[in-house]
Amino acid sequence: MKMVMAIVQNDDAEKVLDDLTAIGYRVTKIAATGGFLRRGNSVLLVGVEASLVDGVLDTLRRRCHARRWPVGAAAVSAFSQGTTAAPIEVPVGGATVFIWDVERYVRL
Repeated sequence: MKMVMAIVQNDDAEKVLDDLTAIGYRVTKIAATGGFLRRGNSVLLVGVEASLVDGVLDTLRRRCHARRWPVGAAAVSAFSQGTTAAPIEVPVGGATVFIWDVERYVRL
């Protein structure tokens, strides 16, 4: 048994949930915020047999897309050592995935 934890953008989370539940996976969604942009994310937890992990990863690859997000001058100047910086776009999105062994699984 494996636990797949995927951190995805909220924009992608519902599509991933729909796809995974449609094929019978049980998924738990947890709201999260973090990172440089403080944008909303979702943490998806999926417990699956080891042989099914690739199916979960395929769904994540298909549904979680990278995007470019504008960052204002104030945020940029904080990292440019006091110089004024023009707004830029930074890459965001995709999915960050952690997979680990589950020692014991009990469904009550």
